[in-house]
Amino acid sequence: MDERLYRVLELNKILERLRGLCRSELGGALAGELLPVCEAEAVERALMETADAETWLLRLGNSPVFPFEDIRGSLKKARVESVLTMKELLMVERVLSAARAAKGDLKGGQAPEGEEAGPILRMAQGLSALPDLKEAIARSILGEEEMADGASDGLYAIRRNMRRAHERVREKLAGMTRSSAFQKYLQDPIVTLRGDRYVLPVKQEYRQNVPGLVHDQSSSGATLFIEPMAVVEINNEIREWAAKEKEEMERILRELTLQVKAGADELEEDLGLLARLDFAFAKAALAREMKAVRPEINREGRVNIRQGRHPLIDPAKVVPIDVWVGEAFTGLVITGPNTGGKTVTLKTVGLFALMTQCGLFVPALGADMAVFRDVFADIGDEQSIEQSLSTFSAHMTNIVDILSKVDSDSLVLLDELGAGTDPTEGAALAMAILEELLKIRCRVLATTHYSELKAFALMENGLTNASMEFDVSTLRPTYRLSIGVPGKSNAFEISRRLGLFPHIIEAARARISREDVRFEDAILKAETHRQKAYRERTEAEAMRKEVQSLKKEIERQKRELEAQKEKMLREAKRKAKAVLDEAKSESEALIGALKAAADEADARSVNRAIQKTRDALRQKREALDEAEAPMEAPGEPPKNLRPGERVKLVKLGQTGTVLTAPGGSGEVQLQVGIMKVTAKVADLVRVAEPPPAAPAGRAGRAPVREQPAAVGLTVDVRGENVDDAVMIVDKYLDDAYLSSLKEVTIVHGKGTGALRTGIQQFLRRHPHVKSFRLGSFGEGDAGVTVVELK
Repeated sequence: MDERLYRVLELNKILERLRGLCRSELGGALAGELLPVCEAEAVERALMETADAETWLLRLGNSPVFPFEDIRGSLKKARVESVLTMKELLMVERVLSAARAAKGDLKGGQAPEGEEAGPILRMAQGLSALPDLKEAIARSILGEEEMADGASDGLYAIRRNMRRAHERVREKLAGMTRSSAFQKYLQDPIVTLRGDRYVLPVKQEYRQNVPGLVHDQSSSGATLFIEPMAVVEINNEIREWAAKEKEEMERILRELTLQVKAGADELEEDLGLLARLDFAFAKAALAREMKAVRPEINREGRVNIRQGRHPLIDPAKVVPIDVWVGEAFTGLVITGPNTGGKTVTLKTVGLFALMTQCGLFVPALGADMAVFRDVFADIGDEQSIEQSLSTFSAHMTNIVDILSKVDSDSLVLLDELGAGTDPTEGAALAMAILEELLKIRCRVLATTHYSELKAFALMENGLTNASMEFDVSTLRPTYRLSIGVPGKSNAFEISRRLGLFPHIIEAARARISREDVRFEDAILKAETHRQKAYRERTEAEAMRKEVQSLKKEIERQKRELEAQKEKMLREAKRKAKAVLDEAKSESEALIGALKAAADEADARSVNRAIQKTRDALRQKREALDEAEAPMEAPGEPPKNLRPGERVKLVKLGQTGTVLTAPGGSGEVQLQVGIMKVTAKVADLVRVAEPPPAAPAGRAGRAPVREQPAAVGLTVDVRGENVDDAVMIVDKYLDDAYLSSLKEVTIVHGKGTGALRTGIQQFLRRHPHVKSFRLGSFGEGDAGVTVVELK
């Protein structure tokens, strides 16, 4: 395979995209140098590496390789003990940081439990990361031209002395600038530097008044920059410290260089592994970007591409193709209209073969690819897909070269075979070339306009027709490939769509032989029936998938309902058991209290205990009924609701009485306890009417045997006048007191407030009342009074 082939099939553009996804120069270099390999085992290894990187990419979300530089030149210097600069040492440190990060992200190079280490983990296991060297460089070097004070104890001491010397000289000169006697000599009261020495800007005319060394003067000559003699010694000291600092820094750099030399082999290995990791994750990123799949490899010479998409065509516009060759037949003759996608089909097959043998995934639903020793292509004159065809001579030159090199392990792609010369001779040459290639038993795909080649493919063993579909109703190509049916070039229809005069088209038709017309009409009829069958098959497949989807959804819902039912039953049983256990425990305690009261012969206490026991048991029985009752599942809303019916709010679990029939909005008004609420009919279920109350026991029996009606926690006097309401409340408070109730509620409504005022005046002097208050939010607000009994 040569570079011209890579340009013709545009592999170079794919590799450029791959290079752009690499994070390092070395990884990009591997991408740029990538070439197809011809051994199936090597292809399998390369694809395995891409697949493993893709798996890690899904786990991590991003490449674990940080950007790093090529340090091979620095390692070469270190090996001969040529001192590395701070910039070079920082580059070494970044390589070690990248190695450490990659190894850490890849779980320290350890395979997950039960999983054999793949190519990526094996590379991670080979990373050394040299932690001691990395720490030494990071501790010493802060920037490309900055070394840390703590790089050594000696450097720290030198810089501390330098700072003190700087402070002394600045203080000395600052004192001079503040002196009123000295200020008249200065151009400006500032301290500046000339040649790393501290100086003062002195006026020219006062040169003799400021003894010292002149280091510079202004461009006008009016200002001299003088180092006063008083600070010369300190400036000299600073220079000495600077020389010592430089010497110490060189010593540190030399020491770090020797450490790099000691680890040069490990560094070089890390560098190579990081580049390979970067390259592998770039391949995985390219696969994700192209929505590509791993091609299967076969050794039988098959090419089978399902829904393949050319990776360089806009994904929103590309039409997937199905193409196969190498099993029932080894050659494919593709016909169809110009601009119908024939050349793109050839390039897609050729590019998929090259990408597979480069270890790259291919953008398709699936692909089964042979590994070819060579791929040959005669597609234009290295033109892009949109460009016109080359001359006959250029075509024939390429074909001669192909025939001299091709063997049974080759893939041959021929665009417009035999074109560019006399049609009769061109068709004859094309048939002879195809016949020769069939004898060699290579895999060949050829495009043509010649009807003779269609007939040749129908008769020749090992060769079959294929066509690019053309929609006769719209006179536009669909770009879909159909194998087994020859196509028409549709020159007349395309010419008509482009505006050629009808009489010219008819004249052209008249010049075609009757046999050719019948042959083309037969092809058209076959194609029409095939397209109809394809549409019906597609619709049937869509319906089948929809039915399967609905079936799965019904099964899923059924499983969910069964699970919900089981959960509801378990919860109901649990609640029932809890209520029974609690009722039993409390009943035993209350019965014990009742016996104690009976022993004391206190009738009032006995009555209270009896009533308390009865109320407690009634409440437990109601709770038990609620627990044992099946939970309402959403279903059909109750119909024909009438005022007075009992219903339950499913979402709230509250029972109420219907006050109004459903309105046009599907809502009813309910009485729930002391509150009126509005609810949707869809949120309600009917409940059974409560059984009629049992008749009260006969009077005249001993108090202990009386069974008075249970006293509720609420009395409703709305609609009563004040006098009647007071009588009702008085009797209710006596009953509540005898029943040992601690807190009750009087419902009087809001209205004008007269009823509330009268009742509250009565409560102030009632002997059983300890305190009272208006209801809070949620209790009825000012429409109720809550009473605390003694």
